[in-house]
Amino acid sequence: MLLCEPNICEGRDEGRIDRFVGAVIETPGIEFLHRSSDPDHHRTVLAYRGDCESVLKATTSLATSVFAEIDLRDHRGEHPRVGALDVVPFVRSAETTEDQALEVCHQFGASVGQMGVPVFYYERAATSDKRVALPRIRAGEFEGLPDKLADLEWKPDTGPARGHHACGVCVAGIRNPLVRFNVNLDTKDQAPAKEIASRIRESGGGLPHLRALGIGLSRRGLTQVSMNLTRYYTTGIGVVFERVSKEAEALGINIVGSELIGPVPASALKGLDLGVLKVKLLEDQILDLDAYDSSETSK
Repeated sequence: MLLCEPNICEGRDEGRIDRFVGAVIETPGIEFLHRSSDPDHHRTVLAYRGDCESVLKATTSLATSVFAEIDLRDHRGEHPRVGALDVVPFVRSAETTEDQALEVCHQFGASVGQMGVPVFYYERAATSDKRVALPRIRAGEFEGLPDKLADLEWKPDTGPARGHHACGVCVAGIRNPLVRFNVNLDTKDQAPAKEIASRIRESGGGLPHLRALGIGLSRRGLTQVSMNLTRYYTTGIGVVFERVSKEAEALGINIVGSELIGPVPASALKGLDLGVLKVKLLEDQILDLDAYDSSETSK
């Protein structure tokens, strides 16, 4: 069994998002779990699972649909991106071996490459240490791809040597479940969100296994600390919220709410008061993903 959580650079056109979802759910053997879209990020996260063959077929069908409709030259959103189908993480269950998951990832990458879109493998599918962390691959974003791919060290793992003129590149890999957690601040000034993000993320000497960005939410008149908790059992949601709250209070900024994006592991919510977090969850977001946290690197 594989779980797939593709991130698509479309968060505003509901009809288009419906077509992308349709490309997935039309595949036999697929259990569609959840979709989350954000117009400021201009991004949608899907979640579905099935046997390896079904997930491969569904994700390849999704890629065909996305590449036919999205042109990143016309795309402006707050979230960093390098491709129309920006990142495709596969999360394996205990009953699926690492080799089986990697085979799906590589077959998917080969298909995308044949569609004319270069592919980078990341996390446990990475072909070099430089490509393990997604932020390093995304550095420079879509607009910076011509210069990036001109460097032989950034030759794609499969597909064309140059980025697709409209769809950029695709990043695919094998990873553990994670938590996408955003905290919204009552200010239009992005400086406090960026400062908080720089203080709390692991790369800045903050909390372990935490990635964070400060971004604007122009449609809501707010700003946001947007975070990924890549090892939520080490650095949990409550710890992260408390740290953001302290940093915001020190800057004289109020927190107006928080968000959990995409599927949320049920174990990550144990002991949390969602009212304190000022967060709302849909029933289909909460999943028992303990059986999917199966790699030795997660322990």
